[in-house]
Amino acid sequence: MDMNPVGWFEIPVTNMERAKTFYEAVFGFEMCAANVNGYDMAFFPMQSGLPGAAGTLIAGHPYAPSKTGTIVYFATTDIEGTLAKVERSGGKTILQKKSIGEHGFIGWLEDCEGNTIALHSRT
Repeated sequence: MDMNPVGWFEIPVTNMERAKTFYEAVFGFEMCAANVNGYDMAFFPMQSGLPGAAGTLIAGHPYAPSKTGTIVYFATTDIEGTLAKVERSGGKTILQKKSIGEHGFIGWLEDCEGNTIALHSRT
């Protein structure tokens, strides 16, 4: 296989502006919003040729936020600092920074829309 198997992800939201504001505040980047084929979307920043999957926030039928679906892990260099931003931005910490051995550390959170997402860092 000459590529990573995940190439795209979508995080369902009900209130696009609130969700876009949350993700921009927590992760410190700007998202580009657009309506594509009748779906409100806000795209996570990406650069071609770099590792990692691209993705979007998405609102519209049949998308619905979930606490129990697939977990998307966002890379960060500071799990504790990122979780503090989550709390200030309307989300909730589910799991504080936890070691996963030689693979680094994780933390879990609930975003402002009710989705469970996670954080990963090497340190």
